[in-house]
Parts: sequence; C-alpha cells; structure tokens
Amino acid sequence: ARPVSMVAAPPASMVSVSAATCPVLPAAGEEMATKYEWTSAEEPLYAWWESKGYFQPKSEAQCAADGSDPNDTFTISMPPPNVTGALHMGHVMFVALQDILVRFNRMRGKRTLWLPGTDHAGIATQMLVDRALKAQGIERAEIGREAFIEKVWEWKAAKGGYITQQIRRLGASCDWQREKFTLDPDMSAAVTEAFVQLHAKGLVYQGDYLCNWSPTLRTAVSDLEVIYTEEVGQLYTFNYPVVTEEGAPPIFIPVATTRPETMLGDMAVCVHPEDPRYAALVGRKARVPFTNREIPIIADEYVDREFGTGALKITPAHDVNDYELGKKHSLPLLNIMNKDATLNEAAGAYAGLDRYEARRQLWADLQTQGLAVSVEEKMQRVPRSERSGEVIEPLVSSQWFVRAAPLAAPALAKVRSGEVLIIPARFEKVYFNWLDNINDWCISRQLWWGHRIPVWYGMDKEGQRVPFVARDESAARVQAEAQLGAGVTLVQDPDVLDTWFSSGIWPFATLGWPQKTADMRAFYPTQLMETGYDILFFWVARMMMMGIELTGQAPFNTVYMHGLVRDDKGQKMSKTKGNVVDPIDAIAQYGTDALRYTLVTGSTPGQDIPLSPERLLANRNLCNKLWNTGRFLLTGSLAGLPAETLEQLAVTGPMPASELASLPLAERYIVSRCHELVDSVTEQLSEFNLGAAGTDIARFLWDEYADWYIEASKTRFQAASAEGASAETVADAKRARRTLVYVLDSGLRLLHPFMPYVTEAIWQRLPRKGETLMLAAWPRMAGAPPLPIDALALDHFGKFQDTVRAVRNARAEYKVEPAKKIAAVVCVSDPVVMAALRAEAPAFALLARVDPEVLSWSTEMAPPDSGGKTVHLVVADGLEVFLPLATLIDAAQERARLEKQGLKLQASIERLAAKLGAPGFSDKAPAAVVAQANVELKEQRDQLETIRRSIADL
Repeated sequence: ARPVSMVAAPPASMVSVSAATCPVLPAAGEEMATKYEWTSAEEPLYAWWESKGYFQPKSEAQCAADGSDPNDTFTISMPPPNVTGALHMGHVMFVALQDILVRFNRMRGKRTLWLPGTDHAGIATQMLVDRALKAQGIERAEIGREAFIEKVWEWKAAKGGYITQQIRRLGASCDWQREKFTLDPDMSAAVTEAFVQLHAKGLVYQGDYLCNWSPTLRTAVSDLEVIYTEEVGQLYTFNYPVVTEEGAPPIFIPVATTRPETMLGDMAVCVHPEDPRYAALVGRKARVPFTNREIPIIADEYVDREFGTGALKITPAHDVNDYELGKKHSLPLLNIMNKDATLNEAAGAYAGLDRYEARRQLWADLQTQGLAVSVEEKMQRVPRSERSGEVIEPLVSSQWFVRAAPLAAPALAKVRSGEVLIIPARFEKVYFNWLDNINDWCISRQLWWGHRIPVWYGMDKEGQRVPFVARDESAARVQAEAQLGAGVTLVQDPDVLDTWFSSGIWPFATLGWPQKTADMRAFYPTQLMETGYDILFFWVARMMMMGIELTGQAPFNTVYMHGLVRDDKGQKMSKTKGNVVDPIDAIAQYGTDALRYTLVTGSTPGQDIPLSPERLLANRNLCNKLWNTGRFLLTGSLAGLPAETLEQLAVTGPMPASELASLPLAERYIVSRCHELVDSVTEQLSEFNLGAAGTDIARFLWDEYADWYIEASKTRFQAASAEGASAETVADAKRARRTLVYVLDSGLRLLHPFMPYVTEAIWQRLPRKGETLMLAAWPRMAGAPPLPIDALALDHFGKFQDTVRAVRNARAEYKVEPAKKIAAVVCVSDPVVMAALRAEAPAFALLARVDPEVLSWSTEMAPPDSGGKTVHLVVADGLEVFLPLATLIDAAQERARLEKQGLKLQASIERLAAKLGAPGFSDKAPAAVVAQANVELKEQRDQLETIRRSIADL
C-alpha cells in the first residue's frame, strides 16, 4: 500500500454549488415549473448535501445540544464495490435499500453512519492492468513487481474513483469523508494485524495441499471462486495393465476418466472390497502406461461397484476426491503439472505439452498400445474460474490457510441463538449448512496486487526455510536473529492475501481497529449488513467469523439479503443476451428517484426483482404527480399569503389531538389516515419491509391525498372566496390550508428515504423549518406517543367515499358525459352519519359531479316524490342514493339509440328464426348446432324485450 490513498478527482459533470443556499430554491418571482425536471435538480442537490456535511453522523456535542442519546447509533458498512467496477443494477439495489434505512434512521434522530469504500479487487485489477500493458507491448514479468504495482497505482489514481462518483449519482447519503480503500495504510495495517493475531492463536498455518489452481492467472483461488458448469465432454475408458509374472497371460482393469493425462500422476487403482471381479487383484500392482512406475491395487468402500467399470484410477495430486482417498491410504503425491498447466518432467515423454495437447497425444498412444477401450460424450460438471473463465486445475501447492472450524462455531452460535438475525430467515439454513461443513480457507494468492503476506523467511544451517510472522520486517528480523543469528538474510513471502480476507475485517477495520478509536467505540458493532444473497458465503459468513474472533463481538446484529435484479421477463441480465439495463441510461431517461423506487417497491427480501420499462415510466409519472401536488398548493391555496402566515404554516411537530378534533370531517379523515400511515410505515421500515412501506406511501399521496382530499379542499377555498362568506367558512379554509401543508409535509418526510431528490425539491418550496428535508424530524420519533387518530372520522369519510364511488359507477354505467351534473337524493338513516355527510355536501357535489342545486338529503329510505324513474343505489345498510333517470340521460337521444339497436336485433332475430325454420336444417344440422342457434334466438329476443321496456320507461 502507498503512504496515502489515491482517490480520483470528481468528473467535470459534478456540479459545484454554494454551501450557503439550496440550489433548487426558486428565485424571487420565479414560478414553479409545470413539470419536474430531475436533470436540473439531482446533481446540484447532491453536491449541496455533501458540501453541507449532512451525510456525517452527529457529534457528541450535537447530541448534547439536541438532547439525543449519543449511544443511539445506526451504522452500515457499505459493501465495497471493486475499484475496477462500473455501475450496474446490483449497485443500484444495495444503494437504494441502504440509503432508505440510513435516511430513515437519521431522520429519527439516531447518530447515523454509512461508511463507504472500495475494494482493491486483487485478481480483477491485476488482470485489467496486465491486459492494458500487453496492449502496449509490455509484459508484467519484464518490468518486475515494483514497477507493475506503480502502474496499478497510476491506474487507480486515474480511474479508481469512477465507481464512487456513480454511487453518488444514486443519492447515496454516506459519509465520504470517512471513505476507505482496502489498501489504505491503516487498512493494510489492520489486515496485517489480523493475520498476525490469527497465526499466534494457531488459526493460520502454511501447508502443501490440493488447491484450485488458475493456470492463466497463475494463482490459487478459493472454492467459492470456482463456478461449476454443465458441459458436454468426453469420457475415456482404457485398460490398466496388472503386473503379472513373465509369461503369464495379461490382466487388465478397465478404468474411465475425463482427464486421461492425469494417469501419469496415478498412485493407485481402487476397487470395492466386495467386488468379486477384482477381489483377487487387491494387494497386487498395476503398471502406469508409458512409465516404469508400479502402483498398488487397493480396496475401499468409497468405490461404487455398480457405476462404470467399478474401478477408479487414483491421482491424489490432481483430484479433490482422490486427494482425500490418498490421505486415507497414505498414498504419496506426484505432481505432473507446471503452474501454467503444461506437464512437467514427472510426465516423462509428455513433459512440456499443454494439458489438452497431452490429453490428445496420450489417448492416441493408448490406442496404439491397444489399451484404449472407448471414448464417449458425457455431460459433466466442469470447474471454471469465476474471474478468467478457464478450467480450474486441482494442483498441490504450498499455501497459507485459515483453520475455519474454530471460527465457524461461534459464528453459527450467534445466529442459532437469535443474537444475529438473517432476513429472510430461510437463508439461515443455507448459512448453517455451509458453516457446519466448512473446509479450511486458502488465503494466499500468487498475485502482485494486494496485501503482501506478513511472513519473512530466513535459512537455517541445514538450508531449510524458516518462516517468521511479524507486523513488519524489523519485527521479523528480531525474531530471525534470535533464532538464526545476527545478519540473517530475510525474504518476504511473494504472495498476497485473498481479497476476501481483507473484506472479512471490513466492518471494524474501517472504524479504526485494531486501535481503540472514537469511531470504533461509538459505531461498533454495526447494526446492519445489507447485501445480495449470492455472497452470503463469500463475505457475510467470513465477516462473522473474523469479527467475533478479533473483536469478541458479532460485527452486526442483522443481515438483510436482497435478490438479483433481472429483466422484465425474469431473465438474468447479461451482455450476451443484450438485456442489460445501464443505470446511468435509466437515470437519464426516468430519473434517480424513479429508478430507486421501482427496484425497492418491486422487491421483497431475498427475492429476485424484475425490472420493466413500464414500471419505471409509471414511477417517473409518480414523481411528476407529487411535483404537481406541491405546485397546486403553491400556486393555489398558498399563493399571495404574507410571509408571517407562511411561516406559521411550517410543520414543527405532530398535530395534537385537540387540533385534530377541531377540524371538519375531510380534514380529520386525511390527518387520521396520515397518522395511520406514519405508524405503519415506521413499523414496516423498522422491520425491513421496505417494499410495502414505499408502496403504501405512494398510494396514500396519490389516491387519498391528491385524488380525494385536495379535490375536497377546493370547496373550502371556493366558499371562503364567495362574497359574504361567514367567519366559520373562512376559518374552514384556514384549517384546510393547514391540513394541506401538514399532510403533504408528513408525506414528503415519509417518502424522502425512497425518493430523496423530488421530495427535497418540493419541501424546499413549502413553508418549512430547517435547512434540509433529510435532517427534518421523522413524523413520529422514537419513544414518542402514538399520533392521534379519529376513528369516527375514518368511518364517516369512508361512507362518504363509498357513496361518491356508487354515484360515479352509475354515471359510468349510464355513460353520462363527464361535464354533465346530475341530481341525487342521499338517504341516511343514522342522524349522526347524516350530519357528517351533509356537512360535506359541497365536496360530495364536486366529487360525484352532482348539481348542488338538486342535491337533497333524507332520513327516509325511499325515492323522491317526483314520480319519475330513478336509479336506486344501495351503498350500505342505512345508506342509499336515488338518481332521477331523467338527469342521467337525454330521453330523446337515448330513445333514438335504443330504437336503432332494436331494429338491428329485430333483423337478426328474423334471420335466425328463418334459418331454424328452413326445411332440412333441424333434420340435417348437428344437434349441438341446432341447440346453439335456439339459445342465440332466445337471448336476442330477451334483449329486444329489455330494449322495448327501456323505451317504454323513457
């Protein structure tokens, strides 16, 4: 690691703003645009937020000033994206989910820290820079390790900051002043300390073991970095010659393999101990073809005698299962392969050949020798490197390992006891299964870019290497000279540590561990680890193991697993399918808020999320609907008010029960529904049910606030502006204005974590207290009493809504022109309900498109005395509406329409009757056809009779 972390400068597109004022505040006299323009709002707003320090957690002094508990913290360590990465939908998903929870907890007054950073991505970064150098005609081996690492740092300085700038575009409110890079000096020191401590406890060791080897990358990779794919391959069967006495007839054991070249490293032939075909051969020797080696024929119940030939060739140095069997039977290891997957000198005549070339040549030689039996195509699971895509070669090499079982036990116990929750709970079984069956973890990588293993070697008198594990070379020298004498030459281990090793200590190393820093004391353990379910093994389990072992505490108390983002057909996004959606393109077309909201509300924990353009468009429209809701207030009920009045309308806390009780029905209803929403959303977010919370907020603001209450409130202002309006009418308008601002302000606060940009842009224009919505108090703070709710108002206004819907449905059924107002008689048997509904008569007339001059109310469940035909609507028990038919339709126009329809039906009836009466039809046509014709004739006659009755009614 370098002495300082190189972080790329922000791209030119990042907007520079004054920290003093919010950039979306309108200039004096400027009208609010008719459409929300996210392209001009998002980047200036983000730059302003960041410049003001809003993303940083409160200091202890600030907590003391506002009376909050400095120990009430909420901390998330951002999963560090690879420094080589470009933004994809997986990043959008985790940023959106984490930002929602961070903004929610920040608004609730918690001391909130979201700590960002990037991962050095050992293999990926080295591959990328290596490829770039080769394009310039430069080979890594030619320039050497130090020069190559310099080139990587140069690349990191030039391009390594792009991914973090893209994350900023998503609205991530993380504390960039605390940004970490896994190769920062303090992070590198923490990695070294972790290795040293684990080694001192006997939990890190070096040994020669079978590893997954990547010949192209020339490094070992972990089991989790190997992907198994189903592919068509070849199964080769050949005869293994048994060693016999001279002159005796030849004996063969047939064996099958997908990798015949590994025969050159065979150390035994194995059969089942109860297989009669081979029982007499157990204990004898077989000869490895094309070599002078003789190997034992052994017996083990591991062999499935019913499968294939019932005999196995055992190559302990080049097969995982054979390796275990070899240990059981004390078979030696014979490595026949170089690091580049060519065969070495142990392969005799095949030395120097690539593994696939050797396979072809050896099979041809077996055919020549008459030992080849057959070759057939067969589906097989092929291990491929997740990074390079090449076929992995099992290879024995000297590596460093972590003893996983002692670390896994406490990590299992924390989840089994419920101290650490995994959401959704079904992933607990997956977590348990992996940790219960965990193997030791190979942590060394044969790379140049990464954390150099803190081990130095000296030579003893016998010429044997002696390792010294230390925090630095000077400490290693003290150890070495004490053991080997003064002046000993030390050479550091050339390998680096697995990237997941440094990631495993991320939650606490980023806070200053192993030092007892203020951040470590304040913010560890963290509260949440949110990540994709696909890295439950790679990362989450390892953080649990390392955190408990090195700090004595689990690094977080909740693990939230999100799903993968797929296309609108549910398919995995891939470049080959051409279905990848670029987040930056989606933001340009729909806006950040729409993209975030679409992903979050389309998901439940652990489930994959389909992303469709239709939902993105719908949620862009939602942003615009919200904008126009705010515009309605600012250009309507709030327009022209003096500054003092506007200041009094600013929301400074929950509406008290006494004020709620003083409001008219519509206002009591919408405030009560708002308070219900606050309670439910607070509970949903606290329980990580983010998708449902976001959906409920939008539905409330769109359906109940905009479509119902805003429309109803218009009648208050119309009445107050009329000449001679009473004092109570004017007071009702003031109450409506207060309610409009209060409910919209509350809704914006609830929606802000999901849609930070549009909510801030609207809130800045409303009457308000405070600089920014992101630091405004949550509508119900932690520990606050329940918000007041008027249950009776909810019931009464619910009946109001049902009555309006019934009239609207009748209008639609009778195809009444939207602009036409009709007459109505509303009958309510309960006098209390009657009084409540009648008080909202102007709103009822407006919403149901009823003429207020011919709207009447009655406690009798009976039609009006006019004697004309009416449409009877039963809304509920004791609540009915009668609509005079004459006001629903134009009698002359309707008569003409019905007569025209009747003439068509009459003609059709005559044709069908003639067809049925035609000679031979009933006799010759199939019975089903005749029956169907009779059914149609009856239906048409019934329809004609209905039309005639309707004409008579007219």
